[in-house]
Amino acid sequence: MPARTKAQFRLMKAAEHNPAFAKKVGIPSSVAAEYTGSNVGKKAYSKLPERKKDGGGVNLAVGRGEKMPVERGAGLTAKGRAKYNRETGSNLKAPQPQGGPRRDSFCARMGPVARKSDEGSRARASMKRWNCPGW
Repeated sequence: MPARTKAQFRLMKAAEHNPAFAKKVGIPSSVAAEYTGSNVGKKAYSKLPERKKDGGGVNLAVGRGEKMPVERGAGLTAKGRAKYNRETGSNLKAPQPQGGPRRDSFCARMGPVARKSDEGSRARASMKRWNCPGW
C-alpha cells in the first residue's frame, strides 16, 4: 500500500530505519519497509500532497469569484471548484438542481444544518439553489 501523504511517508521511513522509533509508534520495521517500498515506481515521493501548515482548508473568497454571494444562491463557482479540486486532489462537481441522487443526498445532509441556521445564511441559500423540497 503506497503512502498517501508526505507525512505518512516520512513516518514509515523513520519507522523503517529506527527500531526504537518503530517500537514507540507501534509499527514493525518490516511493515514500514514494505509500506515505503510500495511507493517506488508507482507514486513519486515528490508528488505526494503536503499537509497544510495552518490546519485550515482552501482559501476561497467571493471577491475573487470563487464563491457566489448569498444573494445569488451561495455555493462555489466553477473557478472555486477548480481551485479546491487542484489544491486538495478532490473531485467536486457542480450542483444538481434538476434532481437526482446527488441532490437527494445533499438535501438530506444539509437540511438539518439549514434549519438551525439564521435567515440569510449560506446554508439556506444553498438549499434554495439546489431546489431542495421545502425550500
